[in-house]
Amino acid sequence: MKLTEQIKKNKYVSKIREVLANKWVKFSIASIIYVLWFVVWTGNLWLLPGIIIIYDLYISKYFYRYVWSKNEKLCEKSSLYRNIYEWANAIVFATVVASLIHIFFFQMYVIPSSSMEKSLLVGDYLYVSKVTYGPQMPNTPVAFPFVHHTMPFSQTKKSFSEIIQRPYQRLKGLRKIERNDVVVFNFPAGDTVLVENQAATYYDVLRDYQSQYGEKKGREQLEKDYTIVSRPVDKRENYIKRCVALPGDSIRIVEGELFVNGKPQEKVAEKQYCYTIITSEPLTQYTIDELGITELSGSGNHYFSPLTDQMVERLLKMKSVKSVKRFIATDESFPHNPKYNWTADNFGPLWIPQKGATISLTEENLPLYERIIDVYEGNDLELKNGEIYINGEKTSSYTFKMDYFWMMGDNRHNSADSRYWGFVPEDHIVGKASFIWMSLDQRGSFPTNIRWNRLFNKVK
Repeated sequence: MKLTEQIKKNKYVSKIREVLANKWVKFSIASIIYVLWFVVWTGNLWLLPGIIIIYDLYISKYFYRYVWSKNEKLCEKSSLYRNIYEWANAIVFATVVASLIHIFFFQMYVIPSSSMEKSLLVGDYLYVSKVTYGPQMPNTPVAFPFVHHTMPFSQTKKSFSEIIQRPYQRLKGLRKIERNDVVVFNFPAGDTVLVENQAATYYDVLRDYQSQYGEKKGREQLEKDYTIVSRPVDKRENYIKRCVALPGDSIRIVEGELFVNGKPQEKVAEKQYCYTIITSEPLTQYTIDELGITELSGSGNHYFSPLTDQMVERLLKMKSVKSVKRFIATDESFPHNPKYNWTADNFGPLWIPQKGATISLTEENLPLYERIIDVYEGNDLELKNGEIYINGEKTSSYTFKMDYFWMMGDNRHNSADSRYWGFVPEDHIVGKASFIWMSLDQRGSFPTNIRWNRLFNKVK
């Protein structure tokens, strides 16, 4: 009985293999995948003629008979040619597959700074899903593979060509960005870069120069001191922050506490603020390690460190700790304009622009939205004699073309985020940080520095 069942099973398997080996079945399967992926998903009807290539590959085989067969003969005649061809074929195939995965599905990202601690640690390697929000098609498709914006071993050589510039297009994703998602995006203020000082934001340095030399001379002096380059949207530095406010939301920060639409931000367990710690005796290294403190300045009985709420509670229970007082930042913030005396910890209220929404434009609120109108949405904006002109026409209103988001780091006093450079346009969104696939403590050596307890943890 068992033998009979096995024979029947083998017959079914043979029939399935026979069907799958049929050239018309292969052609149909390949065509369906191609049309769904490259035509329907991308919405590009110009790619439909690609079916002709698939037809020739599986059915007519003209290319094989008149071109590719000659390559096979050369491979048979010369072992050197065959080896070179096999290596080249493998490299090209791997490059194409990896590029398609990178564009359409996911990319890897490593946490370079402490702006998201303790939620994400320096040395965490993340899987960033592009499918979640929908992959963005490259603005600059002509580029050296696997290199972001600068060629290896160079500080200035671009890894891309701007000979072809495509407009913003995002394919359909699984869902939209939700409040408190951890998001990877292209740095909005990274459109202009100081080659010799890429760690600094161009606009921050420009403001410093203009405060010293004046508006015009400051810009001229900056151009003398630095090599200045521009980058398209998809070639700007990648940043990672938490999306704390969505298009249409209103935010306000009071004494460091964020309010969204009048309500306190949803609790983030690992969010940190900086605190001043006063003790009666020095903190021991054991105590510092036990609390999980990774950044600590000061000595004796006076310290300064970023702490979570849980860390503060534990410190206050220690007999040697006299006080733990939260630091309140007073540094200047967005929109860097005298009309707005906002700081990083006392900020707003501010409305987040939404696609299709129309606002009244005044000289008073123009500093909040001028970069959106002028830079992100490509209009010619002028303010003349108290009147606002967009593309040469006098106006008192503006309708936004894109959605915008407000991003902040969980390590609130050690994060260069939207509080300093403003809104994140939807065309800068790269993807959602999904999970940690590897985590390495930079203070140790491999493999003992692997943080095993963080591997494959979901990003929350």
